[in-house]
Amino acid sequence: MEKLAVRPPESNPTAVCNEQPGKPKVLLVDDNDSVRVGLQMVLEHHEFEVVAATNVKDALQLISTQRFDVLLTDLHMPGAGDGLTVVSAMRHSNPAAVTVIFSGYPEMKEAAAAILMQADEILVKPLDPRTLVEIIQDRLKRGVKSVRPVENVANILERETQTTIQDWLLRVELEPQIISVPLDYEARCAHLPQLFRDLVSRLRHPLPLGTRALVSPAASRHGLVRRQQAYTAAMIVEESRMLQVSIFQTLQNNLRTVDFSLLLVDVMAIADEVDSQLAQAMAAYISESQIDELPIQG
Repeated sequence: MEKLAVRPPESNPTAVCNEQPGKPKVLLVDDNDSVRVGLQMVLEHHEFEVVAATNVKDALQLISTQRFDVLLTDLHMPGAGDGLTVVSAMRHSNPAAVTVIFSGYPEMKEAAAAILMQADEILVKPLDPRTLVEIIQDRLKRGVKSVRPVENVANILERETQTTIQDWLLRVELEPQIISVPLDYEARCAHLPQLFRDLVSRLRHPLPLGTRALVSPAASRHGLVRRQQAYTAAMIVEESRMLQVSIFQTLQNNLRTVDFSLLLVDVMAIADEVDSQLAQAMAAYISESQIDELPIQG
């Protein structure tokens, strides 16, 4: 990093800089003190107004209260969220802002096709200061690229319900133990449309962290039906595991449009809802098994 005789920035990472007309305003987000301070000095030397944040939480607060021309953020940061969360928030709050992500992992270039729909540039550390400044200045002149619509996870799963079910069924049909119970499409998949409706509703109406998932009568019925169909408990569990794989594959297939700002929270909600419905199905299955084992009354 080149050394410049520029006054160091204020120690408060969320301090608001005085408005300086004519200077592009940059939000710089990085938890590494030396990188953040060095970049701030370089940018200010090249006539940028810089507001710095050390974490995602502070960055989101700044985005909600100020307007920026440029976002420059590290991808990997400790704590909740990452650079993609910050980029998504900026895209929602100020779509005209130029967004640049940088990462210490060279392989991130290989993921550019998926991530660039939200960021204008991906750079790899160590950053050359002059190149960084040139890229930002060029992007400001050209304006932001056309940004594709961003979808939340609930909308994606609602739209891709049938595709996800088909993916799940293909996985199931490759499992010899499960297909040892011969069922047609309707019998095998009957429980899934309601499960997806429950899942989409859960995503659109999030439960507070730590709250028990809602009771699903459909999940209990599913456990009873699988018992009648001669499924073993292990087969039900394996089907549920494959369902989560298929759901996450659907999200992977839609990575270019998914809203990263809530992706981690939504993924946790998906896992919790699917596991909760599995638990309810297993409780009904076990209850029915216990009834079957009772002696017949004369």
